[in-house]
Amino acid sequence: MVTFVDRVTLHLRAGKGGNGCVSVRREKFKPLAGPDGGNGGNGGDVVLVADPQVTTLLSYHHSPHRAGGNGGFGMGDNRSGVQGDSVELPVPVGTVVKDDDGAVLADMIEPGMRFVAAPGGQGGLGNAALATTKRKAPGFALLGTPGWEGDVVLELKTVADVALVGFPSAGKSSLIAAVSAARPKIADYPFTTLHPNLGVVDAGDVRFTVADVPGLIEGASEGKGLGLEFLRHVERCTALVHVLDCATLEPGRDPMSDLEVIRAELAAYPVPEGQIPLLERPQLVALNKVDVPDAKELADLVRPDLEAQGYRVFEISAVSHDGLRQLTFALADIIAEHRAELAAQPPAPRVVIRPRGSEREFAVRVEGGTYGPLYRIRGAKPERWVAQTDFQNDEAIGFLADRLDKLGVDNELYKAGAVPGATVVIGPGDGVVFDWQPALTSAAEVMVAPRGSDPRIDPNQRRTTAERREWYHERMDAKAAARAELEAERIARRDDAEEDGQ
Repeated sequence: MVTFVDRVTLHLRAGKGGNGCVSVRREKFKPLAGPDGGNGGNGGDVVLVADPQVTTLLSYHHSPHRAGGNGGFGMGDNRSGVQGDSVELPVPVGTVVKDDDGAVLADMIEPGMRFVAAPGGQGGLGNAALATTKRKAPGFALLGTPGWEGDVVLELKTVADVALVGFPSAGKSSLIAAVSAARPKIADYPFTTLHPNLGVVDAGDVRFTVADVPGLIEGASEGKGLGLEFLRHVERCTALVHVLDCATLEPGRDPMSDLEVIRAELAAYPVPEGQIPLLERPQLVALNKVDVPDAKELADLVRPDLEAQGYRVFEISAVSHDGLRQLTFALADIIAEHRAELAAQPPAPRVVIRPRGSEREFAVRVEGGTYGPLYRIRGAKPERWVAQTDFQNDEAIGFLADRLDKLGVDNELYKAGAVPGATVVIGPGDGVVFDWQPALTSAAEVMVAPRGSDPRIDPNQRRTTAERREWYHERMDAKAAARAELEAERIARRDDAEEDGQ
């Protein structure tokens, strides 16, 4: 039965944002009192939280699929939709979050640290929020966008001050049980330890943690045995303790050869950029099982050679507790010195997030096609706007065209060589395909068309003010000319009548 998991793939799906509402307020004597459609609720996030009480990823090994709640739809009377429920996933301190390609997204090294692994979708605006002084009654609302969906990889790297490394059955589990309250499984066969064990050690005024790393063998850095799976738990340790078995009965093995094999595997293991290589960290040697007479003789024999290589050597026994006090106090000195150095370092510079300003928020790429060039638009804003557009509503389509024009999409398409009628795709894959018609762009804010229509699709033949003024003056001049002509005829008839009377 699996009891410890330090690597798992999570399948995450954040909540979808709710759609905005199209509504018009109706009151007595005011059948059309203005738009009052509410906004849709945002989708729930999936958040990873570093929890000191969690020590394994076992729960996610059994149920790797996690999803956030969907946001509610907007409603009339300016009622917004409910916010989707966010999901918080506690992970052990020291968990590294990676994407499918292995890129590090977050390193959860501090208790309480939070990382939004899957952001929820954005709720759509209702027509009340879209109303302006020139577009007083929008007949459309924005749709909610889908939440992030994908896989993330969680890798647990034990956060410990000291790592015990050595061959299987060297006595690492017995040692950690002797110096701390940890109670790992102990047996006299290889690979008894199948997962790292943590113990807390008090040495004087210094308290530090010790990790019992599963046994290494030759070729561990290349995937042999269990070493490759657990070498990453050594990455965060300040000091290493080589636990050498002085009472081994295996032929061809002795403390010196064991040390060389372990050093070779530690040297072959690549640490992340910016970290100190494993062999450059403080190292101590613990000659274990000296309670056995033959082992004591062997320890006395190899100790001068180890000290000649620069190691501090301690002869210990996890059974009789010989030498454990000296070993733990020596480790406490190393840990205290390291912590003092970290405290003396200047604080990390604050991360300042500045507006991107004039940075281009989209890109136009020309792709070849069977029926001519295809122009693909990629960018967070255009793709989000397309997802928010209801393509069954002409007014919503016009609003999208205005947003794209203000963003500068039309200018970039012109620069890329697009002509009216060219095929344009927004988004990856099939995306949203349409025929580009730059002549149909105009400011949506000055539209006076009836609700549900777009004058850019059905051009309005209404005359301008100047044309109406000119027509009015022409009509007045024609009327004046007609009155003058009638007056002239009347005068002429009167004069003729006076001449006949005489």
